[in-house]
Amino acid sequence: MGHRRTPLDRHRPGTYSWLAILLVTTVVLHRMSPAFEEEFLRDRSTNLHELSQNPLRVLVASALWIDGGRWLPYAVLFTVFHATAEHWLGTLRWLAVAVTAHVVATLVSEGVLAWAIRHDHAPQSAATTLDVGVSYALAGVVAVLTYRVPHPWRYVYVFAVLVVYGIPLAADGRTVTDLGHFTAVLTGLACYPLTRNARERGGTKHPAAQ
Repeated sequence: MGHRRTPLDRHRPGTYSWLAILLVTTVVLHRMSPAFEEEFLRDRSTNLHELSQNPLRVLVASALWIDGGRWLPYAVLFTVFHATAEHWLGTLRWLAVAVTAHVVATLVSEGVLAWAIRHDHAPQSAATTLDVGVSYALAGVVAVLTYRVPHPWRYVYVFAVLVVYGIPLAADGRTVTDLGHFTAVLTGLACYPLTRNARERGGTKHPAAQ
C-alpha cells in the first residue's frame, strides 16, 4: 500500500507546538522590565553556573525562550527547516536530531569556555553569561536536511551550510556560540542513521509490493 498522510503528518505537530510555546514566552518577555528580563533569562541559561546546578532543567528551559524577543524570523525558519525535517523524518526522529544537536553543542561550547576560564583566556564572569535560544537545535536540523536534498545538489547544500556556520567560527571575533553552532551542524550531519528509513518518504517513492 502507498503512504497515506495523516492529519498529524500534514500539520507537523512538534514544530508548531514548539513555535506556539515560543510565541507565548516571547509575549511574556515583552511584558517584563529589561532588568528583570535579563535576570529571568539568566536563570534559564545554559551557562556554566546553571549547568553545574541543574543541567536538565536549563537544557530544557533554554530551548523555550528567545533572547531578543524576535519571534517572526523564527516562525519562518521553523517552517522552512523544522517543519520540513519533521514531515520527512517523523516527529520522534526529528526531535531526536534537534535535542541531540542542542545538548551536544551546548556541552561542547560550554566545555571549551570552562577550559578558557581555567587557563585565564576568558574572565570568570563568563560562567554566568546569558545563553538561551533555539539556534543550536535549528543548526542541527538544517544540517540533517542535507540527506533530504537529491544529488548533485546535496553537495552544494552541505557546502553552503558549512560556509554559513563556519565563517563566524573562523573570524577574529569568534565566540563559544559560534563554536556551538558549528558543533550543532556536525552533530546534525552525524545523525545520518536516523534518516535511512525516511529517505523514500521524503524523496523518490518506490512502487509498493503487490
